[in-house]
Amino acid sequence: MREITGGVCAARGFRAGGVSCGIKNGSTKKDLALVVSDVVANTAAVYTQNLVFGAPIKVTRANLAKSGGKARAFLCNSGNANTCNEDGEAVANRMCELAAAELGVSASEIVVASTGVIGQKLDVSRVERGIAPLVAGLSASGSEEAAVAIMTTDLAQKTVAVEFEVGGKVCKMGGIAKGSGMIHPNMATMLCFVTTDCAVSVEALEVALKEATDVSFNMVSVDGDTSTNDMASVMANGLAGNSEVAVGTSEFVVFVEALKFVLTDLAKKIAKDGEGATKLLECVVSGASSEEVAKKVAKSVVCSSLVKTAMFGSDANWGRVLCAIGYAGVGVDVSGVGVWFVSPAGEVVVCENGAGVAFSEEVAKRVLSESEVQICVSLKDGTGEARAWGCDLSYEYVKINGDYRS
Repeated sequence: MREITGGVCAARGFRAGGVSCGIKNGSTKKDLALVVSDVVANTAAVYTQNLVFGAPIKVTRANLAKSGGKARAFLCNSGNANTCNEDGEAVANRMCELAAAELGVSASEIVVASTGVIGQKLDVSRVERGIAPLVAGLSASGSEEAAVAIMTTDLAQKTVAVEFEVGGKVCKMGGIAKGSGMIHPNMATMLCFVTTDCAVSVEALEVALKEATDVSFNMVSVDGDTSTNDMASVMANGLAGNSEVAVGTSEFVVFVEALKFVLTDLAKKIAKDGEGATKLLECVVSGASSEEVAKKVAKSVVCSSLVKTAMFGSDANWGRVLCAIGYAGVGVDVSGVGVWFVSPAGEVVVCENGAGVAFSEEVAKRVLSESEVQICVSLKDGTGEARAWGCDLSYEYVKINGDYRS
């Protein structure tokens, strides 16, 4: 497997684009994205577990159920979440109808998504004006336009693509994602769209997507808030020409590894671009009694507001790490815990066997002043391992969210 360029257009038979519709009043940024497969594609999706969820999620679920897991396009707007609106479902369905009519496909073959402000009605007439130019501008080099169009408070595009081999055929997979705040997923992330020309059964796609999100997007937290509009979806159009991948085969293992790579890369980019963030944090847990215990500990550490603020201040306050381990909700023998910090500037051990050790504050400050920092935890209780990603918590986060609607 190797990284390539092209994003969601890297795989054969996919085109993408983005246009500005003025969905958010006063904004001129691209805010409507479309990714289209030239042929019908097997499709799977996972969604937010928040009981308050956007109308596009309800419509997409219904569409995929009606089509039997088949789709031709991802359609997504930014600037408005289309959530908690009495006409939300009608608007989401109308968006599908508009795209379908322009593309000459069925409305049930559209995966629709929205992101932005909650509780404000989405003026579908603005989408109506944008659909025709959006479809007309689709191209095999349009991944970047689509990536920009789905962004809200994101400062950086999030895109990746890889090439891998399945059944003697070279396959490609690419993805784009958005997410900067309101990130504490229990399924996927704010929004993620993946395309591949690998032939994969619908069942295998569903299993693979769940497995890959569990070790990627489900291990990310920026601020502890689970969005109402979280969705990750993947289309597989089979144009690589391989025999269809099924669950339980060696080809399935290869496909899952490629999907994990793509989703993990995007997850880390989301954490690094957290609202107001100055640092990407990675908690690496080893020696746990099980992988599940390791996951809970790692997630607890990156979710801790006190750990996040200490990292913002480059303060080696390791007691906050132990505190987060202690309330992770799993059995841990604190007397065996070790903690150390690692970055491009070096490494500093701060805790062994549950107790502090002498270390240089100057060295620790230097290690923690880098833009990417690992918080390493050893539990000395088994072989379970896990990684979770987050970011520091800065003054800017409060400013961004205090002004979000304006």
